[in-house]
Amino acid sequence: MKRINEYKKLFGVEKDIDLKLLKRSYRNLVKEWHPDKFQDDDALKQEAEVQSRTIIDGYHFLVSMAPETKEKNLPEYTETITNAGIEDYKHKGLLLEISYTDGTTYEYFGVTKPIYLKMINSGNLNRFAKRSIYPKFTYRKSKKTREEAHA
Repeated sequence: MKRINEYKKLFGVEKDIDLKLLKRSYRNLVKEWHPDKFQDDDALKQEAEVQSRTIIDGYHFLVSMAPETKEKNLPEYTETITNAGIEDYKHKGLLLEISYTDGTTYEYFGVTKPIYLKMINSGNLNRFAKRSIYPKFTYRKSKKTREEAHA
């Protein structure tokens, strides 16, 4: 959740992510912080390189969570959570990452440790996730491949 809020703050997003406004904000920030704007000996050049990477990462992250993106990808997501079993999972902070047998990985935000512990002790991961994870938590498709998730 912290990462979501930081990126929303960076782009000036109040509540829901509007792709048109996000894109406009992204373009303005890239213009402001593009490393090519600075001379090699300028102290701000290194900061600009870091900022531009943060801007690019934040933009792609928020696009993946935008309502339009989620709606477009809903059939694929529904297919995965309905028909593919949970192959692997990791919990760190408030992030639950679930890898599925079809090779996709989704990240669920705001999943607390007690909920995670209930999931792993439930006896049936898929049933617990369908009832207590999928309908309740913000998610996005991760770019991780099956090999990266197992590394």
